[in-house]
Amino acid sequence: MSQKYNIYGIGNALVDTEIKVEPEVLTELNLEKGVVTLLENEEQLKKLELHFKDAEQKQASGGSAANTVIGANQMGATCYFSCKVADDQAGQFYLQDFEKNNIPTNLTTNNLPTDGKTGTCLVFITPDADRTMAPYLGISATFAQSEINEDVLKQSDYLYIEGYLVTSETGKAAAIHARKIAEENDIKVAMTLSDPNMAKYFRDGLDEMIGDEGLDILFCNEDEALEYAQTSTLEEALMFLAPVAEQIVVTLGERGAIIQTDEEVFSIDAFDTKVIDTLGAGDCFAGAYLAGLTQGYSIQHAGELANYAASRIVSYFGPRLSDALVKDINAFQEDLTSPQNAFSALKELN
Repeated sequence: MSQKYNIYGIGNALVDTEIKVEPEVLTELNLEKGVVTLLENEEQLKKLELHFKDAEQKQASGGSAANTVIGANQMGATCYFSCKVADDQAGQFYLQDFEKNNIPTNLTTNNLPTDGKTGTCLVFITPDADRTMAPYLGISATFAQSEINEDVLKQSDYLYIEGYLVTSETGKAAAIHARKIAEENDIKVAMTLSDPNMAKYFRDGLDEMIGDEGLDILFCNEDEALEYAQTSTLEEALMFLAPVAEQIVVTLGERGAIIQTDEEVFSIDAFDTKVIDTLGAGDCFAGAYLAGLTQGYSIQHAGELANYAASRIVSYFGPRLSDALVKDINAFQEDLTSPQNAFSALKELN
């Protein structure tokens, strides 16, 4: 029998390159601050790389769902990830990172395509800790149904779908295929809207990925919720989103998060922290939340864990939790689920 997994994630495999910039640089490059601008060809990528060739850079394997899966794994969930990379230096780097984190994937050193280029994402961090992304999907744009391991998916508790897949016809089709398999086998389905521009320019495609039956969990931040609902108030957005999923999870930055179900609305307080870099915050939040649910946490406790994990990751530069941060969050998990529930005391210490 196959191993049982808590979370089966699918998404774009991108090697992130983080660069610190001033806001006016983004204006000069025609990049809209705080959102994703998809690079249409490799030539655009090369021009940007050349522009910043002397800038201080930090590289890490990334992609929204990948960050979520690794974060969930660090908090105790068993995970599997499906993606697509090429047989190049970046692709091997990506594969080795998942092997290092002990997360199985559909990738092996012997099955990587020799044609194409592994996806890349230039991530620009401004002094206000905001992140502006310019991804070139490369071979990830051809992620397709063939990358889905149906046997593993059928043995999972949750399917987690990255909203960015909507930008690729094959990726969107793969997400829809995976969702249908999950629905047929009583696997819960969670999805993230990923970015306001996905809701703005690919709304119909997101609707296709969500499907007529709706989701178990929809993750989004406030801007994404407002854009998808085409409204200017969070209250109206939550009303609009209610039929979309059994749980609507909206992150609100320094104001915490709101989790709406059919029966109740949970307000999750934020933790005070010095924000250095918001890259990966929403991904980490989703990973922590799913890790909590798959370990039997209540919605309230899963939300508290998610907010705490997000507060830790934004206090450091980079999209992934360091070993020290993981240890800190794991200690918080122990206190959160202890009979005494020391949540309030921990919150006051932050």
